[in-house]
Amino acid sequence: MSRFFSQKYSSLVPYTPGEQPKDTQYIKLNTNESPFSPSKTAQLYATKAAQNLQLYSDPECRELIKLAANRFSVNEDEILFTNGSDEVLNFAFMAFCDKNTPAIFPDITYGFYTVFAQINNIPYKQIPLNDDFTICIDDYKNADGTIFIANPNAPTGIALTVEQIEEIIKSNPDNVVVIDEAYVDFGADSVVPLTKKYDNLLVTQTFSKSRSLAGGRLGFGIGNKKLIQDLNTIKYSTNPYNVNSLTMAAGVGTLIDDEYCMDNCKTIIENREWTVTKLKELGFTMTDSSANFVFAKHHTAHGKDIYLKLKEKGVLVRYFDKEKLYDYNRITIGSKEQMNILIEKIQEVLEELK
Repeated sequence: MSRFFSQKYSSLVPYTPGEQPKDTQYIKLNTNESPFSPSKTAQLYATKAAQNLQLYSDPECRELIKLAANRFSVNEDEILFTNGSDEVLNFAFMAFCDKNTPAIFPDITYGFYTVFAQINNIPYKQIPLNDDFTICIDDYKNADGTIFIANPNAPTGIALTVEQIEEIIKSNPDNVVVIDEAYVDFGADSVVPLTKKYDNLLVTQTFSKSRSLAGGRLGFGIGNKKLIQDLNTIKYSTNPYNVNSLTMAAGVGTLIDDEYCMDNCKTIIENREWTVTKLKELGFTMTDSSANFVFAKHHTAHGKDIYLKLKEKGVLVRYFDKEKLYDYNRITIGSKEQMNILIEKIQEVLEELK
């Protein structure tokens, strides 16, 4: 870092994204992207929007919000669109946490939560998962802080039920509970309907995974209109034009083609179950994933060895070089063709590691 870098960030450890190598053509199963292209309507709308890039994008995202409000059965003042769900999560840290209101989240979860807390100078508490990587909901009752829970969780893929999340919400009436539903469309139940019942619930989602717009960077939050007003205060104090015109147009087209996206999710779920079966036959054990990835370890081969050997063979998976996770790899579920290649290459790797 330079000698000009502020001391307040001297200990900041930035989030590490999954590898995006350009030197080799890999089968990318490491960053939970969709194997499917954006919908045709999304592509068409984005192309049309490119003709007017000399103009600012609509800061209110009016057309997008109208469609999304109808899709999720909420009022238009109960939804906010952002530059990926990372932005709405950061807004939530800024709006609902401070030195007297810490952030509370699991010790094994989306790695950005720690970064958001640190960069905003917010105290935080990490609660250990159970030995089986599940969340103990009793640990979050009467928590005296703003709670952040990814559901399904990452990198484990394990989901809480709506009833379990509601218990957490009810026990924290004076603090916001943020449920990050980045992977909810792959087998978990959304708690968006509970936003009508509880004024302290904020639900975040993304178009990156289930709607094939990872490169578009589009996310949103749903909650009580006063919570959304708070988040808009942060938005209009930082970047009013946070969603660009191309992404906004692609988002509109995506919602118009919602059936296409949900059908793709069903295919990914089918591919996940097929992959789980094949991996079990090869000696792997996995958490019960409700996401577009599996979290797997082999009974004899080390996780890092499998990761490195697969990379040599042109297949990227995600390895977390962290305590409790050493034995595991997170494997994104791609197309059936990609998963067939994965299984073929894993068989080769296991033979080489004997």
